[in-house]
Formats: sequence, C-alpha cells, structure tokens
Amino acid sequence: MYDALLAETITLTGHGGDLIEAYSARPLVPGPTGGVVVIHHMPGYDAATKEITRWFAAEGYAAVCPNLYSREAPGADPDDAAAAARAQGGVPDARLIGDVAGAARYLRGLTSANQRVGTIGYCSGGRQSFLAACSLDLQAAVDCYGAFVAGRPPEDSPLAVEPLLHLTKDLNCPLLGLFGAEDQHPSPAETAELEQELRRHGKDYTFHTYEGAGHGFFAVDRPGYRPQAAGEGRQRVVEFFGRHLNG
Repeated sequence: MYDALLAETITLTGHGGDLIEAYSARPLVPGPTGGVVVIHHMPGYDAATKEITRWFAAEGYAAVCPNLYSREAPGADPDDAAAAARAQGGVPDARLIGDVAGAARYLRGLTSANQRVGTIGYCSGGRQSFLAACSLDLQAAVDCYGAFVAGRPPEDSPLAVEPLLHLTKDLNCPLLGLFGAEDQHPSPAETAELEQELRRHGKDYTFHTYEGAGHGFFAVDRPGYRPQAAGEGRQRVVEFFGRHLNG
C-alpha cells in the first residue's frame, strides 16, 4: 500500500475573504478521499495539533488545520498567539464559521476530494466543531470535550462566548462526542444537557464518556493525557469518519 504523505503550511481564504495560515496534510493518492477540518485547542495552532493533522492523512484523509489566531498574532509562538486571542475574548463565532467554511472549501477543491468533509475539534475546538456542524454543509462532526456548548464560562474566564444549545435544532450531520468523566468544562451534567437536546430534536449522535479522564485526555504532551481513553477515542473517530466520510 502506497503511504506517502504531503504536509505543508498553506494559505487559505477564511472569514471575510481574509487570507489565513493553515497546515495541510494529505495522502499522495489519486482519490477519492474525504476531508477533515482539524480545529485546534485553546492553546493554539501548535506542534501537537499539526501531528493530529498528519495522523488523519495517514488514515487516508485530506486534512487541514486553520490557524484561528492568524489575525491576532501572525507568525507568533503558539503560546503567545493563544494569549493574544484570549485577551480579546477568544475567536468570535461568526469568524470561526467563516474560517471553517474556507477550510472545507479548500478540501473540496482538491483533485482527490470526494466532496465529503467532517470537522473535529479539541477543547475550545470541540465547541467550535459543534458550532460549525450547526452552521455549515458538513457530513460528520466530532466534539472532543468542547466546553460551553451547554453552560457559560466562569465569571473569571477571559472567553466571551455564549452557550450553543439553541443551535441543536440546526445540527445537520452525525455528531460524535468524546468526554472525560472528571472534566469540569464540560461537566458530565453539561454533557447530559446537550444529549437531552440532541435527543429532543431527533439528531444522529453518539456520546462516550471515559472514567478516570478529565479535560485534554487526548493531549500527549500535557499532564491530563490518558493513554487508554485516547486510544479508544481515536479508534472511535476512525470508525465514525470511516462510516460518514468515505464513499
């Protein structure tokens, strides 16, 4: 099996016609292949997120991760860029939708594309993956412990975001949710609240909550990493995208 990949920094057109940095990885095969928009976590567009993007390419998908902080801190270190974005209240929802739409457009424009695109997001990106799935033409979405889909940020949080439960009725693709039982944002109660809304609106969703795992259990370079939960979660993502993005 031919397994060569192409990974590179690119520029794509995001919200409002802005040119933003992004990281693209794809298998060097003629296709057809599905596409995955990787939405980075609050700490930013970093080496770990680029590794995730390459992992999807190794799994047979064209993947792209837009740098959501391109405007606040172009060319900055991920930590500095994340700090700059937090100081401004985080990424505005409308801008996020526009940037993900641009990333999906880029994926569908590849000669190898089968026109099926999904999103996956971690931490703040989990919330944003859900937001994109309620706002754009997507075929699948994964929410990895996305905070504030249900519930508001704490009083001392720098994030100026609102809950998204009212958008549940607009979800237009299957949703996979992966959560930690020891997480606070989202807490198991908030996850249950989202599940109740999804059920009420008859949406196609599957949730898994991992015991002994808290926030960021996928992050191999952080203390919250939980190998068993991360391994099982990755397998569920592979199976989920395999059902909905291939063909």
